[in-house]
Amino acid sequence: MSEQSINAVQQAVEQIKQAADAAEVAAANLATQGGAVEAASAWVESSYIVAAVLFILSLAGLSKQETAQQGIYAGIAGMLVALSATLLGDVANLGYILAAMLAGGLLGVRWANKVEMTAMPEMVAILNSFGGLAAVFIGYNSFIEHSIYDPILLGINNTLVFLGVFIGLVTFVGSLVAWAKLNGKVKSSALMLPHRHKLNLVALVATIVLLVNFVAAGNSASIWPLLFMSAIAIAFGVHLVMSIGGADMPVVVSMLNSYSGWAGAATGLLLGNDLLIVIGALVGSSGAILSYVMCKAMNRSFISVIAGGFGSDEGSVSAEAVEGEHREVDAEAVAEMLKNSKNVIITPGYGMAVAQAQYPVQEITDQLRKLGVNVRFGIHPVAGRLPGHMNVLLAEAKVPYDIVLEMDEINEDFAETCTVLVIGANDTVNPAATEPGSPIAGMPVLEVWNADNVVVFKRSMATGYAGVQNPLFFKENTQMLFGDAKESVSAIAKAIAA
Repeated sequence: MSEQSINAVQQAVEQIKQAADAAEVAAANLATQGGAVEAASAWVESSYIVAAVLFILSLAGLSKQETAQQGIYAGIAGMLVALSATLLGDVANLGYILAAMLAGGLLGVRWANKVEMTAMPEMVAILNSFGGLAAVFIGYNSFIEHSIYDPILLGINNTLVFLGVFIGLVTFVGSLVAWAKLNGKVKSSALMLPHRHKLNLVALVATIVLLVNFVAAGNSASIWPLLFMSAIAIAFGVHLVMSIGGADMPVVVSMLNSYSGWAGAATGLLLGNDLLIVIGALVGSSGAILSYVMCKAMNRSFISVIAGGFGSDEGSVSAEAVEGEHREVDAEAVAEMLKNSKNVIITPGYGMAVAQAQYPVQEITDQLRKLGVNVRFGIHPVAGRLPGHMNVLLAEAKVPYDIVLEMDEINEDFAETCTVLVIGANDTVNPAATEPGSPIAGMPVLEVWNADNVVVFKRSMATGYAGVQNPLFFKENTQMLFGDAKESVSAIAKAIAA
């Protein structure tokens, strides 16, 4: 072999050694990066577990008035942990995300500070709609941008896309209708279309057929089945809530909250986000349980309410069905009646929230308790237009928790009560619930008419949110105190103090 050949071989060997050294360094770098990625991923997953635990603690805290504030703090902490872990993970376009969060946060703070307690149910309804709309956007994006070629995984993905968009749209439009009903922009009475149950059934069957075809098409699936299903979901969501009467709206808001949770869980499966799956399942299951409990308290069929009034019909009792004369009373007479009573029960309703009368109510409560009068509050499960609405108002006014009782705890005590103050409540104290054929027939109510004296605070003789006249107003032991509830209660407090 020539010297030139030997030199060429030596150079080749040297280059091979250099390449091997470079490969070894690259492998070491990759191993280090891989370890860092695994460590970062483990940190994110650990943070998600912490956030999930905090959310569970939040729900547990919110179950009782005494611990509700701690529950809110736990929820805030859980969301901060979740957001921090997500943003510090493998996230693209971080600048855009932070800008969107800032804009949304500023809007949320402004809205939260501006909204009145009376409008809180409407706010909950509209926030549910945002969750549903987010699920729709993510579902469509997951279909358009997917890069899945395995038939089984693609089938699972397309199923999640379809269900996420369907549930999201039903939640979105249903929540908008609920907001409009609560806001008074749409009549609260139920929409009774001919063959409405058959229409719902046809919509569901058509949706199932589209789902089967969409999933079976695999990689050749077009967007048209998704668009057709979206049109059906919009119509179904509108009809679902429009066909539910005003008396059942608190249940509807709770059920829509549950829907938004399941839509979020479907979104989490699409994005591969474990925390979103957990949060969605928590919201979905807790909302469904609350809706079931409320339906039981109102003697309503759970399936009937979530299926748009399936199996229920409007009753025959109307505003003209009750005849009689009411008796009026003034604040001074009510004050004297209260001072001469041994037991007093106050049953607040949405009218108290509208008038913001909780503070003077708390004032007369303190005055009467100092006089030795046993004062308690009776709260119906759906008093107001949101579960727990009255409890929040009374807690805000510093009314002691131990004298605020649920309907089941206090209903038997009305027969031994001297005076009952019905402040802004109507449907929840309506004896028509005991009459067959009434739109609220079978609904458990506060049996205030069993007391010796009943004073009803109202602005007028108008019917309640369910549109049903109240025979309570015409009973012999009932007197009406007309006017603004806050002014009336304040006048009573002044008369007691005199």
